Amino acid sequence: MIDFISAIYRLNPNVAVIRGDVAYDADGNEVAYDKAAVQAYVDAHAYIAKRAAEYPPITDYIDGVVKNDQAQIDKYIADCLAVKAKYPKGVA
Repeated sequence: MIDFISAIYRLNPNVAVIRGDVAYDADGNEVAYDKAAVQAYVDAHAYIAKRAAEYPPITDYIDGVVKNDQAQIDKYIADCLAVKAKYPKGVA
């Protein structure tokens, strides 16, 4: 999951530490960052956590492979594709 603080680090590689909502570089100087851009980044990556919470367990797929059960494998894939369709990339 991409939270606000992680997004600050990802969008501002010169940030070394964050205290509260203030970011600092390695020398302790305050680093200005665009809060709207950070929030937009968080929103655009929200699908990742949503998908992870709803994907079927990978053991369902592995069990199908071990049993050579193509119907079970196909169901697993279909379930994953349904989750991807429900939570497309970049849509909050």
